[in-house]
Amino acid sequence: MNGLKQIKFMMLLILSLCWAMPAWAVDSYRYLHVSIDTPWAIFVLLFFMVFAPMVLAVVLYWRYALKKDEDDHDA
Repeated sequence: MNGLKQIKFMMLLILSLCWAMPAWAVDSYRYLHVSIDTPWAIFVLLFFMVFAPMVLAVVLYWRYALKKDEDDHDA
């Protein structure tokens, strides 16, 4: 009985999403407010998403490399 409710829910969800997607496409440019600044905003967002983990990795590597050097001198 519970499985039937889940199947009905999933079918209703899929049908409602299929019906709603064409309505979103009609006003997509007005909704997103696409302007000349949009590519720059995307670039800055992706730049920080890509380089922030790299900077963190470099800092952590450097920190633990220095800590390993201190442990070598103590031994």
